[in-house]
Amino acid sequence: MKLGNLPGDAFERLVSGAFDIALILDKEGVVESISVRKTELVALGCQAWVGRSWLSTVTSESRVKVLEMLASGDAEEGLRWRHVNHDMGKGADLPMQYAVLKLGEAGRILVLGRDMEAIAILQRRLIETQQSIERDYLRLRHIETKYRILFETGNEAVLLVDGLSFRVLDANSSAQVFVKGSNKKLVGRDITECFEPAYRDEIQSLLRMAHATGRIEMCRARFVGASGDCTVSASVFRQESGPHFLMRLLPHGMVAKPTSAADQQLLFSEALEHSPDGFVLTDRAGVIKSANEELMTMLGATALSQLYGQPLENWLVRGGVDWGVLLTNLRSQTVVKDFATELRVMAGSSIAVEISALTLNTDQAYYAFYIRDVERIRVKEAPIVNGMVSSVAELSKLVGRMPMRDIVGETVDMIEKMCIQSALELTRNNRASAAEMLGLSRQSLYVKLRRFEMVSDMEVSSIH
Repeated sequence: MKLGNLPGDAFERLVSGAFDIALILDKEGVVESISVRKTELVALGCQAWVGRSWLSTVTSESRVKVLEMLASGDAEEGLRWRHVNHDMGKGADLPMQYAVLKLGEAGRILVLGRDMEAIAILQRRLIETQQSIERDYLRLRHIETKYRILFETGNEAVLLVDGLSFRVLDANSSAQVFVKGSNKKLVGRDITECFEPAYRDEIQSLLRMAHATGRIEMCRARFVGASGDCTVSASVFRQESGPHFLMRLLPHGMVAKPTSAADQQLLFSEALEHSPDGFVLTDRAGVIKSANEELMTMLGATALSQLYGQPLENWLVRGGVDWGVLLTNLRSQTVVKDFATELRVMAGSSIAVEISALTLNTDQAYYAFYIRDVERIRVKEAPIVNGMVSSVAELSKLVGRMPMRDIVGETVDMIEKMCIQSALELTRNNRASAAEMLGLSRQSLYVKLRRFEMVSDMEVSSIH
């Protein structure tokens, strides 16, 4: 392609439009001028390279490549692109791809560059994804190992049956004992063929009933070649390929007992211990008696001993104010739902939470508190611009989370009145607690109530 003799400014526009960065070097490799097309590169301070050696702008591992490019750079050899990293400070590197061309004017050199940051980001994501896949694969291998050990070491005979073809997919060593003759394998056989002909209809009915109800179903049957009957239990579960049956073979008389009340209580306690929401149990005075793992994670505690015996109000940002509101409502209604407040964590910061609580009817009064972390929900809410809420709805949400002086400031009387109304609603018209929540004295609160015609003069004069 012949372009003719291009003037200097046209050539400069051509280079700056085709490449992300272009450098003109003297014969010593010092940057004489620089043209940057991408604003991201301008923000990184590439213009400061003028007057510096190009070699001094790159990282140590890239200097050999730069020296090789400066030593070559003949037009007859063609452009050879090399990957070079620039040291941008603060531990960050700028990946670039350069080609060098000698201009023949007193040894001057033209360096053409392409920004490789987008490709570098994709490479990092690829590596992170590969590492995540390897971790998941390793986790699956561990799960498979645990399953196989549990499956093979169990004393009960267990069969895994395909729910569509009724073929045995897997059987443990205890199930193989039922087969007379070690040369006969259970895997691959039709499950009904594993039982005596007189019991095959019973087995088919058992599987149909388990599939229809989703519960554990049991029947009495005799394995092929066995001298006595056994109790067969079947339960259904679903995998990617469809329904599967887990069948257990027990000698007759060893029927699995239903879950007792004690077992149910144990399961309930375990579910509460590993609940995704925080749970804490206190006595009548609010002293912590027990807490689950999630609450300790919220507060940054490493052991229950760090919380046991301490008043719950010590962990509330507003302390006795919030505890007084919770206690008043628990005594009058026995249940509190979605009380918005903040918890103080051990690191010194705070997190936004919603507390639901109830009174337990036992010999001694105990309170159970269910604490939900809503910090991420609060972050998604519309931000406050210049310290002022943008709507009345946002203002009502902020009341009770911080003192009134921080919310209102020098705003109009309408906003101040709405703060007082919201505080009275949150405290169930308890004006003493409302005054503490708003950061006011009782006298100041009553003066404002009278100014907004929310209380009579007689009530104001009664507190003096």
